[in-house]
Amino acid sequence: QVQFVESGGGLMQPGGSLRLSCEASGSDFNTYNMAWYRQAPGKQRQMVAVDNWSNVKNYANSVKGRFTISRDNAKNTVYLQMNSLRPEDSAAYYCNTFPPRDSWGSGTLVTVSS
Repeated sequence: QVQFVESGGGLMQPGGSLRLSCEASGSDFNTYNMAWYRQAPGKQRQMVAVDNWSNVKNYANSVKGRFTISRDNAKNTVYLQMNSLRPEDSAAYYCNTFPPRDSWGSGTLVTVSS
C-alpha cells in the first residue's frame, strides 16, 4: 500500500509563497500520476494540480499561473510551489495518485491570512 507524507505548510500573508513536499512510498513512483489536492473547512476535497508519469501537468483554473507541480522520481517526492497566495488558498493540502487511492496522508495545513 502506497503511503504519503506531506510537509511544508504554514501561515503566510497574502501574496507570499510556500513550497509543499510529499514523499511517497513504493518502488513504482515513476509510473504514478501524482496530484495535489486540497480541502478547505466545510468543503469537498478538490484536485489542485496533476503531474502525470510522462511529465504532463494540469492545474485547476483557480491556481493556474500561480502554482507549479513538479516531481523528483529519485526521491519519490512531488512538490507544489505556491506563489501569489490568496486567502482562498487556505486549506489542508494532500498528495495522492491521480485518480486517488483510498489511503490518504495526514496532509499539511496552509493558512493565508494578514
